[in-house]
Amino acid sequence: MKKFWKWKNRTVLNQETQEPIQERTLFLNGTIAEESWFDDDVTPQVFKEELCSGSGDITVWINSPGGDCVAAAQIYNMLMDYPGNVTVKIDGIAASAASVIAMAGTRVLVSPVSMMMIHNPATVAFGDTAEMEKAISMLSEVKESIINAYEIKTGLSRAKLSHLMDAETWMDAHSAVELCFADDILKRASEDTEEDENLAVTGAPMMFSHAAVTNSLMDKLAAKCRIQKQPEETGRSVDSLMERLNLIKQHL
Repeated sequence: MKKFWKWKNRTVLNQETQEPIQERTLFLNGTIAEESWFDDDVTPQVFKEELCSGSGDITVWINSPGGDCVAAAQIYNMLMDYPGNVTVKIDGIAASAASVIAMAGTRVLVSPVSMMMIHNPATVAFGDTAEMEKAISMLSEVKESIINAYEIKTGLSRAKLSHLMDAETWMDAHSAVELCFADDILKRASEDTEEDENLAVTGAPMMFSHAAVTNSLMDKLAAKCRIQKQPEETGRSVDSLMERLNLIKQHL
């Protein structure tokens, strides 16, 4: 069975009681592929069984460009329903459907070199006008369901989130935290609090909008290709031309 997730279990010591506890880590890597969920009908159930096979808090590492939104919705719901704390750590990219899964984290941490991307859902449709209208309606409903997950995590307005999705927004770690898609930026592990503070990442937020860049490029091209209006020629006045014509007539 093809899987895009991998579990890793290890025994660690509880820092307070010094008792051994089982630490469970889930790695979501690669494309959240449609065939993983629909070629085998038991796959969602298998994922849930693996998720609930242990207890306690879990850590979910995400490095995924996204994929099938239905599969992402199932993972999101399972993580939201999990009784323990779910710490999400984005070490590469959490784009598209993978960003929805990230929203299920009790706490979301992003690597200083990671990226997050949100955009409108897409599909392939074939048929007449009625079929196209059905596809448009379906995509609108899917978008609303995705906004639900973003709204719960970020607290941003639905209109703001809709605009960010329309623009295909790419966020670096600082922008993800600033917009509340993430809670904090990952820092180097250290036992010294002072050292941890010194290792805090600084820098200005960076957010890339595909729509904004396209519009800017089109404006520049339009400015380059615009035909400049030629200045009007300052010709002779009518009186001057008539005077010249009369002078010619005298010599005919």
